[in-house]
Amino acid sequence: MSEDNKSRGLGIFSGGLDSMLAVKVLARAGVAVAAVTFATPFFSPGRAIRSAGHIGVPLQVAQVGGPHLELVKNPPHGYGSNMNPCIDCHAFMFARAGEIMAEQGFDFLFSGEVLGQRPMSQNKQSLVQVAKLSGMAEHILRPLSAQVLPVSPVEERGLVDREKLLGLSGRSRKPQMALAAELGISDYPAPAGGCLLTEPGFSRRLKDLLTHQPDAGLAEAELLKHGRHLRLSPAAKLIVGRNQKENEILERLAPPGAHWLITQGLPGPLGLYFGPLQGPDLELAAALVAGYGKAKPGQVVTVEVDRSRSLEAGAQGPRLAAPYLL
Repeated sequence: MSEDNKSRGLGIFSGGLDSMLAVKVLARAGVAVAAVTFATPFFSPGRAIRSAGHIGVPLQVAQVGGPHLELVKNPPHGYGSNMNPCIDCHAFMFARAGEIMAEQGFDFLFSGEVLGQRPMSQNKQSLVQVAKLSGMAEHILRPLSAQVLPVSPVEERGLVDREKLLGLSGRSRKPQMALAAELGISDYPAPAGGCLLTEPGFSRRLKDLLTHQPDAGLAEAELLKHGRHLRLSPAAKLIVGRNQKENEILERLAPPGAHWLITQGLPGPLGLYFGPLQGPDLELAAALVAGYGKAKPGQVVTVEVDRSRSLEAGAQGPRLAAPYLL
């Protein structure tokens, strides 16, 4: 415990209402609170930064993209309904937060998890499993549901008064909304997950990427968030910008191995092509890039490849592109 007799708690902070409430409940209980959020290609720190500013909690952003991507590729406890390895992901975050706790002299870790709010990842068994897997079981407190959970080692050590913690459970958010009003939290995000791994469309793209390119890195994962993605064949993929802003993003994020496809003489999108530089896959990619531009279906267009050579392609419009879309 710190010299001023206040215990110090470090919260895993998503920026959602529950994590905001956890901070405020512990602050009301006399704990010196701070928070950490994690940045990966699958969830950004933006929401957490805004919410931390609203409630005035010090926040640090931990960049964990590389290690987290490797976890997502092969999670020991599998995926949820999409490409979301929630059990392993939560354990990963607690383990990383534990390193920060040790380095910066915090006394314990906490989160805004509510028992039963998410049936698969926030039931009693899952909460215990996550704590054990993280190696931080002796240091984890879940203040919103503490009174309906077994007494934690954090409470046993006298770092927090159990009577000042809560006993929330279940899926209803009405108690949290009432508590927010009581604690003066007037601005909080809608109850969306915020994690792309839980979204079916993004998960399809990610599964396709890891199937065809198991050694994919952060650059390839980041690209999944932008443009139209089309699987042309097992050996070839195309990404097409939807508008000028996306063209600029694709241009900036293009990793090694991406080949640029741009129509000549007609407005059109930037295409990033991954595949052989001759044969039917490249011809199809060029036709699709032309079709997403201003060319009429079937119109022959010159498509530039890597600004170094060109080929003629008959434009294939969005309707003909549909079977390839991820």
